[in-house]
Amino acid sequence: MAQLKSLAKDTAVYGLSSIVGRFLNYLLVPLYTSRLAAADGGYGIVTNVYSYVALLLVLLTFGMETAFFRFASREGANAARVYGTALAAVGTVGAVFVFGVIMAFGPISDALGYADHPEYLLTMAVCVALDAFQCIPFAYLRLRRKAVKFAALKLLFIVLNIALNLAYFLVLDGRDVFYVFAINLATTAVVTLFFRKELYEAGRPDRLLLKKMLSYAWPILILGVAGILNQTFDKIAYPLLVPGREGRVALGIYGAGVKVAMIMAMITQAFRYAYEPFVFASAREDNRSVYAAAMKYFVAFTLLAFLAVAGWIDVLKYIIAPDYWEGLRAVPVVMAAEIMMGVYFNLSFWYKLTDRTIWGAWLSGAGCLVLISVNVFGIPRFGYMACAWAGVAGYGTAMTLSYFAGRRYYPIAYPLRQIGVYAVLAAAFFALMQFWGERTGVALRLALNTGLILLFAAHIVYHDFPLSRLPKVGKYFPKR
Repeated sequence: MAQLKSLAKDTAVYGLSSIVGRFLNYLLVPLYTSRLAAADGGYGIVTNVYSYVALLLVLLTFGMETAFFRFASREGANAARVYGTALAAVGTVGAVFVFGVIMAFGPISDALGYADHPEYLLTMAVCVALDAFQCIPFAYLRLRRKAVKFAALKLLFIVLNIALNLAYFLVLDGRDVFYVFAINLATTAVVTLFFRKELYEAGRPDRLLLKKMLSYAWPILILGVAGILNQTFDKIAYPLLVPGREGRVALGIYGAGVKVAMIMAMITQAFRYAYEPFVFASAREDNRSVYAAAMKYFVAFTLLAFLAVAGWIDVLKYIIAPDYWEGLRAVPVVMAAEIMMGVYFNLSFWYKLTDRTIWGAWLSGAGCLVLISVNVFGIPRFGYMACAWAGVAGYGTAMTLSYFAGRRYYPIAYPLRQIGVYAVLAAAFFALMQFWGERTGVALRLALNTGLILLFAAHIVYHDFPLSRLPKVGKYFPKR
């Protein structure tokens, strides 16, 4: 129980930076969608370029973040040397990448459909290299349990980014997509300056250690590429499968619509930030019961978030401009895919703890293959809804395969019955929300949906989070 409390505390701090940061970052969504009209496809460009950035970030970190946690957490390990080795490796690869893009950014821009605006890609190439480099100092902060500094730097980036965007788009009345990327680069560079102390703490790189880390990390890289393709392939492929202005417009509508679903990404990211170092730090103990309980709580609270977003979509839709509201129909499907991704992340520790990381590559690869197939064959016929369902198919495949493989190599007694009850109850409540969605006015609909959300929360509290256990508050509730 003490370990779960520690995990919950760290998740709360990381979650505060993630959720508050993402909430503040939502200010940019109505800003962009109001200044970059759907019919012009400007937000489609933003969505497309940032999808490439996400993929490149995985390639430029090449699994070294997880390798750093694994090797730095081993008994007798020299954490500073592991940190210095990872930092040098990622920094070198990033520098080589930027040099290569500078030398060939013209042909690259032509190939990706940005021949008229190569500055988009050049700016983001430098930005993603800095982002990749920052991943290792951020991981170092997590290892040392410096959650406050981690959160502060994440929030600094977001606040500065928002301030500069507001200054350009509102004060200066700008409408050039390029400044979205230029401002991102400027704020990323500023945050890098705050890692001076952590950079001085890095040990001397070790070539032999690097070989061992790369041997551990390369399957993680394949896993990461497959995982990020699960998230971004649709946004990368859409302009290629539906070329021209039509594709950019549809992608912009879909990209803006699913922003409303990103509360799931906030929760899973916050949980990941706390859970990964927690698991590796306690790897020498048999904490399978803790992992099982963590899975149950993760599913329960993400389903609660799913119902909250679905039930209050009439309010949350104002995050984006009205001409993008068409894309809101993809929100529930995307949220379901995000929950499956989080469950898969929870399940993935069996192969990380047993050093069978090649399994991660195979499992994620299988899910990615399913997702790509659904997108390629579905987008030309069904448009962006195929993108949403492709995520469910891909993550569902990886999640299912990982569960059955884990039962053989690292069995954990997950409370499947309790998890199943939560899933069925959430599905039933969501069906009710959909049933009266077109039959009631907005005020009544919000009231009914809020009632269901509170009922689901009450179920969590009654069965798995009894108030009697809470300090001070617990004395008002009888123990069961």
